[in-house]
Amino acid sequence: MGRMGEVELAAHTLALQFAAIAFQVPFGVGQAATIRVGLAFGARDSAAIALAGKVATQLGIGFMVISAGIMMAFPGQLLHLYIDPAAPENARMVNLALQYMVVDAAFQLFDGAQAVAAGMLRGLQDTRFPMLIAIFGYWVPGVGTALWLGLFTSVGGLGVWIGLLVGLVFVAGLLLWRWSMRARLGLLPAG
Repeated sequence: MGRMGEVELAAHTLALQFAAIAFQVPFGVGQAATIRVGLAFGARDSAAIALAGKVATQLGIGFMVISAGIMMAFPGQLLHLYIDPAAPENARMVNLALQYMVVDAAFQLFDGAQAVAAGMLRGLQDTRFPMLIAIFGYWVPGVGTALWLGLFTSVGGLGVWIGLLVGLVFVAGLLLWRWSMRARLGLLPAG
């Protein structure tokens, strides 16, 4: 973002702050899911594993739905926490930040989903394949899309945010798929 300009970087930083703050809840839910799923996995209690996964998924994604709703409903008020959106010198930055926050709202849902899914899979001692999913998902579709849209089209900084979203959609989707496949297979140990 820095190569695109100071204003773009400032707008990116504003939007990223909201994402980082909201992410703390699903991150914590993901950590709790690791523990709850792990305890049930150690006890070989498939019903408790399924319940822990269901509760964690609903809590994590549910919170992010609320977070995304707040971001979409009150973007100006959120920006006002950091800057004066009415100041003329902030007009371009505010315009860009508002665009980024639209993508950020969608980003919230998938960021929460991937954090919780990764935690649930860790509880099953399933870490290697999720790591490969994350490496590939963030670097190939995520960074690839961000670079292409951000640097080689007129979309600019918004393209970087779209790339971040693409990576998160890919990773969250595959991690949730991995969880559902493990459930269908009887939640066998990772191997």
